[in-house]
Amino acid sequence: MARVKWLFVAVCGATVIVGRAVGITQAESPYVPPSSSEWARIEPSKAGWDRAALEAALAYAGKARSSGVVVLLDGRIIAERDWSVATSPAYSRLRIGMTPDGHAIEDVMSVQKSVVAFLAGIAEGKGQLNLSAPVSRYLGKGWSKANAAAESSITVRHLMTMTSGLNDSVEYQRPAGTLWRYSTGAYSRTIEVLEKATDTDINTLTRDWLTTPLGMVDSRWVPRPWAAGDDTENSIGFVTTPRDLARFGLTVLAGGKWGGRDLLRNPGYLNRMLTPSQDLNPSYGLLWWLNGQSRIQFPEDARARSGSLIPGAPSDLVMMMGSGDKRCYVVSSLHVVVTRLGDLAEDTPASLYFDDEFWRLLMKAAKPKA
Repeated sequence: MARVKWLFVAVCGATVIVGRAVGITQAESPYVPPSSSEWARIEPSKAGWDRAALEAALAYAGKARSSGVVVLLDGRIIAERDWSVATSPAYSRLRIGMTPDGHAIEDVMSVQKSVVAFLAGIAEGKGQLNLSAPVSRYLGKGWSKANAAAESSITVRHLMTMTSGLNDSVEYQRPAGTLWRYSTGAYSRTIEVLEKATDTDINTLTRDWLTTPLGMVDSRWVPRPWAAGDDTENSIGFVTTPRDLARFGLTVLAGGKWGGRDLLRNPGYLNRMLTPSQDLNPSYGLLWWLNGQSRIQFPEDARARSGSLIPGAPSDLVMMMGSGDKRCYVVSSLHVVVTRLGDLAEDTPASLYFDDEFWRLLMKAAKPKA
């Protein structure tokens, strides 16, 4: 079995839990990793974590074809691993390059959706975007293959909740708001909406609003030549590293703030993003996945079924999820952020095997927060 190359877990911030909805507030003095100097570290034993159990979780990740995992506590690295991965056709097209210090830069697949959700929140906070407005306000009439009446009822929020009623080819299936269907083809119009609403291309928008303020120096959008003609794949991909992605996770954990700077400037948006966005699939927020709900519908499912996202993980876990087990987990109750890149842990489609086993092991290591 191939070895894992990167694993990243971070801890920071404070949390308020209301029912099964997660609310996040910034800690009084959260550690902010610098852009140009060494990221601070902490020994597991000093943090009250079980070192042997933590090593077992990392060892599992190392056997599960990850390309990267790191662990931070209160924003500080508590563990970090870095392995090579045997190249598969699916993985090789997502491996974009290497950082100067030898770490993989990867297209993180549908993890990009959660990044777009955050950017949409910034745009809304600036008054440039209205999530309740019809998509046609920004893209004009005829942006979909639905008839005029059906198209006019589809809002930006419908795109971000996977309830547009459109399939990947943006063909009409059901009235907006009556069907939950994971449609990357429909979601991709959200990027177009952002660009039209702000009169700025997505790379510039992301650089100015997110990656530069956070010091995400290895993150950007790139074309996907391999996605041409495939309605189930977006034509561009967000590429990043485990550390860069962890910076974003820490920002979410800190309530949308970085070093005291409020990036969102949109009170209440983070809670809207990280709580059930509709009743059809309560485990889905605004382009984010939510643990601890009573029902879930995965992308490959035709309908919701009972159960939660990762039963063995804390109920307040929220997740950025991309195929090939690309992950960023944020857990406020543990003050933890975990990023994982690499290849699919198993040769089974849409498997959550990595999530279940990794969190089973990690929960043996983590010290609960008061």
